Amino acid sequence: MATILPVFYRDDILPEYRDTPVALLLEYHNLGRALGSASAPRLLIGMCMDSRKSLRIPHDFAFVLRTAGANMRDNEFRISYAIAVGGIQTIVLIAHTDCGMARLAQRHQQFVDGMVSNAGWDRERAERHFAESAPKFGINDEVGFVLGESDRLRGIYPKINVTPLLYRVEDDLLYQITP
Repeated sequence: MATILPVFYRDDILPEYRDTPVALLLEYHNLGRALGSASAPRLLIGMCMDSRKSLRIPHDFAFVLRTAGANMRDNEFRISYAIAVGGIQTIVLIAHTDCGMARLAQRHQQFVDGMVSNAGWDRERAERHFAESAPKFGINDEVGFVLGESDRLRGIYPKINVTPLLYRVEDDLLYQITP
């Protein structure tokens, strides 16, 4: 079972993250480290598109990919570009509490009705779209998903540090996750 570890002080940062871009992210966001300015991106952050989350980081500190549930599937070329051209050596995947993708099945009817009324789709097309897409984008639980997605990306990019974190919408802080 995964352990969720808070970062309230610099000493709370796990030893493997100290003196890395992950530690800087935790210091900027959680500990109020002075933002200053970055000369180039230090990491790639993959996080959910949920509007309740906003990171406190300097300009030009990170590439940020926002997708439903922080699911990086179908984003591999974008990630590869950040690694190959941007020189990124660290990826941070940030799951968050109360994620809509973790309750996707419960929103089936809302999704279909919304596509009919908001997008102008017919009901059959909306049903088919949900049925085809929900298995790919729905997640069981936020922490388990981000751990698995981190493992998947490590398999694709073996020389890249991939770190899972959790954003608690209840307190707007980042938490470390250990498997």
